[in-house]
Amino acid sequence: MTDLLDRLRDTVAAHPGRTAVLAGADRLDFAELDRRTAALARALRERGVGRGDRVGVHLARTADLPVALLAVWRAGAAYVPLDPAYPAERLAHMAADARLAALISADGLPAADGVPVLRPDAAADGLGVPPGRQAGGELPQHAHPLDPAYVIYTSGSTGRPKGVEVPRGAVAALVTALEASGAYRAEPGVVGWNASVSFDASVQQWARICRGDTVLVIGEEHRADPARVAALLAEHAVTDLDLTPSHWELLREPLAGARVPRLFMGGEAVPERTWRELADGGVDALNLYGPTECTVDAVTAPISGPGPHLGEPLPGVSLHLLDEKLAPVPDGVVGELYLAGPGLAHGYLGRPGLTAERFVADPVATGERMYRTGDQARRGEGGRLEYVGRVDRQVKLRGYRVELGEVEHALARLAGVRAAAVTVHEPAPGDRRLAGYVTGAVTAAELTERLRATVPAHLVPSVITVLDALPLTPNGKVDLAALPASAAAPASAAASGSAADSGAGGLAGQVAEVWGTVLGVTGLRPTDDFFSLGGHSIAALRVVHLLRRRLGIELQLRHLLDSADLAAFTATVERAVAAGTAAPRPALTARARAAGA
Repeated sequence: MTDLLDRLRDTVAAHPGRTAVLAGADRLDFAELDRRTAALARALRERGVGRGDRVGVHLARTADLPVALLAVWRAGAAYVPLDPAYPAERLAHMAADARLAALISADGLPAADGVPVLRPDAAADGLGVPPGRQAGGELPQHAHPLDPAYVIYTSGSTGRPKGVEVPRGAVAALVTALEASGAYRAEPGVVGWNASVSFDASVQQWARICRGDTVLVIGEEHRADPARVAALLAEHAVTDLDLTPSHWELLREPLAGARVPRLFMGGEAVPERTWRELADGGVDALNLYGPTECTVDAVTAPISGPGPHLGEPLPGVSLHLLDEKLAPVPDGVVGELYLAGPGLAHGYLGRPGLTAERFVADPVATGERMYRTGDQARRGEGGRLEYVGRVDRQVKLRGYRVELGEVEHALARLAGVRAAAVTVHEPAPGDRRLAGYVTGAVTAAELTERLRATVPAHLVPSVITVLDALPLTPNGKVDLAALPASAAAPASAAASGSAADSGAGGLAGQVAEVWGTVLGVTGLRPTDDFFSLGGHSIAALRVVHLLRRRLGIELQLRHLLDSADLAAFTATVERAVAAGTAAPRPALTARARAAGA
């Protein structure tokens, strides 16, 4: 398997002037990308970084980010993404657990004792070259396929995030398999890098630089606004876009009537309604399935035909549906999905017991390993592979893998909490959210605020309910099915007891109604804060789009983000209505298939 850096060198030699990276106003051609990554790689090596080391990357979504990731590879090391959006406590834990050899950061955070910190524009100074290394150029030895490429941290059921270590050969195998399957076209394209660098889907987006594609880094200011994303896709003639089904729901209207890129859809199950819409509209789209432990994608299917299904394994991937005794199940019977092949990760960093539990011997291929996904599936009509559910308490929310046990541990660690339980509720079809339940002398508002300081936003329940006691089963375990459904309404809403003034009618009533619909709450008050009620970025985008369509106004996501409460946001909407500068956005109609499909 050809290492991706070898493929990058071939591209640099053949097409030095071709655009490699687009990010805001910055444009890097392959020659400049090569120069910058080589300089940073030499600087890393002069600070002692070499093969098998791990380097933290704590950078915003600018042109510096792909430069840093490639430079880490050129130094022979593995990168550890440290998303600036994560809480400081989470970043500190990840940095310590990964035992970083160096950190690339524009602001020096998260600092770690004794760890060299480099800026992304750092260059070698020719001093302190470690013995056995050389200043300048590449490492003396070629990278081995088993050398680590990256460590990505995922939610852990014990309350501690676990680092998945993926080898370089697995990333090379992923790109080769997606090419062989036809998911990647032979000719270079323009790839919209949409996923967070801490989300493993980002790997198959940014790494396409190595095969000669142009990567458009979609900045945070664009990612939060579907209209700006759609404009950016059109401006740069993006040919490929990776996204979750939840994100598509927000992009579908801004892309109405436009040329839609080839969609790489994954991170969560594609709903029946979305599948039918894409298939019937002739949109060029793929359904991608694969856990982080199997290097992003293992199974693909064109979104067409009868309905949602997983498809078939990529070239080189082996797929087994097995029962509890690791025996194959017949068609139509639900089994657990196991995957094998060149994409398997080394395992979980520093956790050999968990690695041995999840990576087991392949009963078909002697001496090979396979990964126990925890996903249940079956072969349905016509042999189609259909996703059924999970065998444990892991869920997928807006593309993120969430262990409910980790959220429970995080809640239970907070002062004043005696016990905690977490479930998933669905206030509106397709809008799945975390719901937390606790006992103790605490309030929901203070718990939410304290939790946000310790875990990423996708692990914070949209609502927390304080109970006198958690319901128990006869054997003394928490009875999740008996938890009160009323927890879907936050304390501030439930306590109001009557319709809030904001919902009395008129424009203010319409705004409050949209908030209530999106958040799944009633009894809103003018002083309520959107995010304290369980709102998140996807929910905020839904609010903005619903009001745009209903009122025919020009409204941006920042208008909601900048508003202190419902009253302030309502005042912004009133000003937009008075200005009357925009017409309603068009309803979803036909879409054109991406060129070259």
